[in-house]
Amino acid sequence: MGDNIKLVAVDVDGTFVRSDYTYDVPRFKRILSRMKNVGCHFVVASGNQYYQLRDLFPEYDEELSFVAENGAFVKDGKELIFTANMPKETVDSVIDVCREYPEILNVLCGVDSAYCQRGTVSQEFYELTSIYYHRLKWVDDFKEVKDQILKFAPTVPEEKTYDYYDMFRKRLNGKVEATTSGHDSIDLIVPGCHKASGLKRLVERWGISPEQCAAFGDGGNDIEMLNYCGYSYAMENASENVKNAAKFRCPSNEDDGVLVTLEKLFA
Repeated sequence: MGDNIKLVAVDVDGTFVRSDYTYDVPRFKRILSRMKNVGCHFVVASGNQYYQLRDLFPEYDEELSFVAENGAFVKDGKELIFTANMPKETVDSVIDVCREYPEILNVLCGVDSAYCQRGTVSQEFYELTSIYYHRLKWVDDFKEVKDQILKFAPTVPEEKTYDYYDMFRKRLNGKVEATTSGHDSIDLIVPGCHKASGLKRLVERWGISPEQCAAFGDGGNDIEMLNYCGYSYAMENASENVKNAAKFRCPSNEDDGVLVTLEKLFA
């Protein structure tokens, strides 16, 4: 079956890595070399920052491709092939809306770095954010940032995640798209930008078809990608809407579900 799969895309949090952020590196490297032998690409597809994702694969990150920031940053091996560019007026509109809700803890994500604004989030929040954004800087005012903006990543009280999701969709309709991986985090991205749009750029570049792609995910921001790929796997720990979107199930991230499945596909 693995012979006709030419692209494997994996979400990271809750999918590829265990909850302690580890994965079985030697086992993965064995699978990766089998995939390469049959001409299959491995794509890391995540809402996270590229610089953090890259550091998960030290020394061999350039053998992989990345759809980072929920499709706003796409890299094929050593080559950067796409970065979203949120218009300045949209950036300012999002900042204005978020400022009305002081409980929103916001991260502004650019091509060069991510940013936290002084006085609006704590040092503790900044340090927690730096786990996910390996390039992170303090700024005095989001509106003064000189960087190409990819997306916003607001953190909201967990029990209000879907209230804020709906608020963003209503108030910023047409300017940004809201997506959530569940829990307390929402991404506000350029319309039409999601993991599937990033995969599509790679598919067209490599001259393959969506039917030759496999995807693994566990959260709402994986649904477009699962719908797009011919082989779609929901993790055992995935939410119900994700399980409904996928053709297949696989063991949970704690049980190395992605690696277990890839070993079977590329036996």
